[in-house]
Amino acid sequence: MAEIRAERVDVLVVEDEPTLLRIVCDALRASGFTCAGAADGREGLRLCCSLAPRVVVTDIMMPEMDGFTLAERIRKVDAEVQILFLSARSSADDVVRGFDTGGNDYLRKPFAMTELVARVRALAARGMVAPAPVEFSFGRFSFNTLSWTLSGSVHGDCVLPNREARVLAMLCRHMNEVVDTRTILMEVWGDDSYFNARSLNVFITKLRHRLEEDGSVAIVNARGVGYRLQTGE
Repeated sequence: MAEIRAERVDVLVVEDEPTLLRIVCDALRASGFTCAGAADGREGLRLCCSLAPRVVVTDIMMPEMDGFTLAERIRKVDAEVQILFLSARSSADDVVRGFDTGGNDYLRKPFAMTELVARVRALAARGMVAPAPVEFSFGRFSFNTLSWTLSGSVHGDCVLPNREARVLAMLCRHMNEVVDTRTILMEVWGDDSYFNARSLNVFITKLRHRLEEDGSVAIVNARGVGYRLQTGE
């Protein structure tokens, strides 16, 4: 049975094993967080929309809706909430899929409760930053960071894929400033490995193609440092 509260909570825990759900919620409350729980993915999505948590801690294998699908649904309405996967599934493919569907962190079962609390605390701290504007305008374009919609192209509006949207959102929030490569990789991929850096290059190229219709807009490479969304004539 999910706990329902009228006010915003710090953490929403989505876990179909009742004992683990209770233990995790109790540990988080003991550490000072307000917390709500849901026993399946569908209820988790409903509570996420109504309670606007800073962090969602979710299992992957659940009835009604699995954790990967839940993360994808959440990302369609909230690009800022931090998502932590809990799972006994430990293959590299599962971890990669977790990040691809919008996750920010991945903790394998069994885990130490102290580690879970530490990770939630780190993720919640990101959410304490003052909210950025939802929509940014640059040149002929505008980008909505909640719906991930890029508008202004002669080809019409386009909803960007997960990582492409998150990279553009970071560049928009620091418009005309260099965002260092490691910051982007840790925020979007959760890892600053060489292979993820190569993936970032691919996404930057895709974004450049989308923005090339307006010569006053460019994503500039600050060699050895990072990238800058440059606007203006």
